[in-house]
Amino acid sequence: MSEKDELRTYREKRHFERTSEPRGERGTRDAGRTPADEPAFVVQIHDASSVHFDFRLEVDGVLKSWSVPKGPSTDPHDKRLAIPTEDHPMEYRDFEGVIPKDEYGGGTVIVWDHGTYRPTSHDKRNRPVPFDQALENGHATFVLRGEKLRGEYALTRFHSREEKSGGSSAKPTWLLVRTGHHSAGGTPDPRRARSARSGRTLRQVAEAPDAPTWRSDRGERE
Repeated sequence: MSEKDELRTYREKRHFERTSEPRGERGTRDAGRTPADEPAFVVQIHDASSVHFDFRLEVDGVLKSWSVPKGPSTDPHDKRLAIPTEDHPMEYRDFEGVIPKDEYGGGTVIVWDHGTYRPTSHDKRNRPVPFDQALENGHATFVLRGEKLRGEYALTRFHSREEKSGGSSAKPTWLLVRTGHHSAGGTPDPRRARSARSGRTLRQVAEAPDAPTWRSDRGERE
């Protein structure tokens, strides 16, 4: 797959003259980072048609993304549904603001947590498996090192009832689960949760004068 193709779906869904979301250049990394640095992750809360969490992991220069309706949990007993969405550019891990209501994903976004992660997938002979291959295989394990989420997690693909019945509109479905030891906290109330970047809630970002808002009918910043 070409570099352009990996973000094609992301770009086709957005009008960048109307939204402040980054257009993105594949493979961009922070100044000073090296390929040996641990990859990044971000969890954003998105108040769109419904409030949900977006879980994103850096893989091969883009953010592989899942919509997690109930959000990641620190309790190993909680199995969180995770629905794959389009790859996002690396710059998106810093995005916080307001997407115009008439645009794709219209609503408020905050960065609830961010940090790095360490892939830990191994095969049956205990040999390390590259993370992109682990995702392709349908089971990837990793350790999150964020400000709020820390510890071992796993993403596992399973076949939904629609997929098993052969439905053409069926989408791959994953579960995001905390593995290892339990830590206190569970899942936050998304409307009370505060951004790891700004310390603000969804409502505060939506109402703040410096939150990026756009007049979608004219493509101008307000």
